[in-house]
Amino acid sequence: MNRQCPFAIDALGGDVHAEAARVREQGPATRVLLPGGVSAWAVGRSADMRRLLVDPRVSKDAYRHWPAWISGEVGEQWPLAIWVSVQNMITAYGSEHARLRRPAAAAFTARRAAGLRPRIEEVVGELLEDLAASAPGGAVDLRTRFAHELPTRIVFELFGIPEHSWGPLHKIINAFFDTGITAEEAQRNAADLDVVMADLVAHRRRHPGDDMTSALIAARDTATDPRTATATTDAASTDAGAGGGAEGAGLSEKELVDSLILLFTAGYETSVNLICTALHELLRNPAQLALVRAGLASWEDVVEEALRIEPPAFYGLLRFAVEDIDMGEGVVIGQGDPILISFGSAGRDPEVHGADADRFDVLRATRGQHLSFGFGTHHCLGATLARLECAVAVRRFFETFPAAALAGAGELGRVESFISNGLRELPVVLGPRAPVAD
Repeated sequence: MNRQCPFAIDALGGDVHAEAARVREQGPATRVLLPGGVSAWAVGRSADMRRLLVDPRVSKDAYRHWPAWISGEVGEQWPLAIWVSVQNMITAYGSEHARLRRPAAAAFTARRAAGLRPRIEEVVGELLEDLAASAPGGAVDLRTRFAHELPTRIVFELFGIPEHSWGPLHKIINAFFDTGITAEEAQRNAADLDVVMADLVAHRRRHPGDDMTSALIAARDTATDPRTATATTDAASTDAGAGGGAEGAGLSEKELVDSLILLFTAGYETSVNLICTALHELLRNPAQLALVRAGLASWEDVVEEALRIEPPAFYGLLRFAVEDIDMGEGVVIGQGDPILISFGSAGRDPEVHGADADRFDVLRATRGQHLSFGFGTHHCLGATLARLECAVAVRRFFETFPAAALAGAGELGRVESFISNGLRELPVVLGPRAPVAD
C-alpha cells in the first residue's frame, strides 16, 4: 500500500467533503499530491488523527524533520512554502514548541478572551445598526458586511494594528489562504507581508499599548536584554524541569514576526468562516433555528455543530514523521514523509458521528467531538475567542432580524482553497427589523 498511486488534492477546494470521504475510504493514510507536485500522506479518520496529533513521532518542524525541505528539493519557490517556512509555535516541535507557545499563551489567556465580550457585543451592535440603516428589508452579503467585519475589528484591535495596515493585511491574508496561486504570486505576497509586519512591529515598539503585539514585543525584548538574561535563563531552566522544555527563552525577531503572523491570520480567517457557516446553516435549516428559539438548544450548540460540519480550516499543513509510523492495515508512513491532517474529514467521520454525519443537527450528541481547533499540544489558542465571537454574532443577528432568509436558491460558492473552508459570499434578505425594546 505504500506504493499506491497518489491522487491530487484539488488546490481550489472544489469539493473538499467528497475528497475527504475518498481519503477515509482508502485506509488509515493514503498518498496524495499537493499543489506543486509535493507528495504527502493524507489522514482522514478521526481516531487515526487523534492518535497522530499526540504522537511524539510526529513533528511540525520542516527544518528538522522534512528531508526534502532540508535538502532544498522543496524550497521557497513552492507555492505553499510559507506554511512550513515560518518559525513559530505552529511549526515547532518538542521543547521548541513549548518555548514559542509560552509567550503567546501568557499574553492571550482564556480570561483575556472572555474579557472581550463587552467589546464584541458593542461591535456586533454597531454592525447590525449599519445593516438595518443601509439595507432595510433588503438583501445584503453577510460575509462582507457582518462576518468579515466583526473579527477584523476585534482581532486588529486586540493586536494593536494601525488602521493604515488593515487594507494591506486583508489583501495579504486572502492570498495567504489562496492555495491556487502561483509560486511567483506566493513569493510576492510573502514579501508584502514582511514589509507590513516590519512596519507594525516598528510602530508598536515606538508606541506600545495594551495589545498582543506590544506584549509579545516586550517578551522578546526583555528576554534579549543583557540585564535580564540571567533571570530569563533561570526561568527557562525551571520550565524545562517542569516538562516545558526551553532551549533559549527569548524569541528571535523572526520568531516574533512569525508568531504575530500566525496569531492574527488564524484569528481572523477562521472566525469569518465560522460565523458564515453558523448563519448559513440556520438560515437553510429553519427547523434547527426553531429548536434554539424554543430553548431546546443553545447558541453554543450551534457553534459546535457548525465547527463540526464545516471546520474553518479543512486541512492542516504539514506534519512530518520523525521515524517510521505503522498506521495498521499494511500502511507505514516513512521517516521524513509529510503528513496532511484532514480536520474537515474528522467532523464528518461516520464512525464518530453516524450515517447522517453530513446533516446539520444542533442536538447531535457528538457535536463537540470535532478537531476543528486541533488536538493535543497544538490546540488553537484562539478557540475561546472564536467561539465567543460566533455565539454573540449569530444570537444578536437573529434577534435583530427574526425573518431573515437566504436570497435565492442553490448552492453558494466557496472560497478557492483547500485549507481555508468557508463561503465566498452569503447573500441574505434581512426582512423587517425586530422592534427595539425601550
